[in-house]
Amino acid sequence: MKVILDNNIVFAIMRPQSSASYLFWTARNIEWLAPNFLWVELKEYEDICLAKSGMSKQEFEMLLQDVKLKIKSISLEAYKRKLNRALILTSDPDDAPYLALALVKNATIWSNDKEYTKQSTVRVCTTKELIEWLLKGVV
Repeated sequence: MKVILDNNIVFAIMRPQSSASYLFWTARNIEWLAPNFLWVELKEYEDICLAKSGMSKQEFEMLLQDVKLKIKSISLEAYKRKLNRALILTSDPDDAPYLALALVKNATIWSNDKEYTKQSTVRVCTTKELIEWLLKGVV
């Protein structure tokens, strides 16, 4: 199964005690994907993520390197042809790259953002739903 990580999920993964972090590290048979600009966003919010994580800067950087190794970063070139379609699907232009990437890769988006639920073209799962899928063996 291909799963695109929304930026807020990656922020949650950077908190080692979170459910998202546990799922990310223990789920099997999932190919994790994200637009490559996600790392720029994470850098912009690094101080907030660092404060919420309870880790030192060095621990945070080490975890970030491990997280990056598990996530396949996808360039804009790979999904830009679907951006216009994605923009039609959402009222939040910040979500369009994730939707476009999902369209190109035939993937599910993992996000707790309610905005994604206003469209029905791309499959979206929340953390709670992903836990349920894993427990049922859907993934």
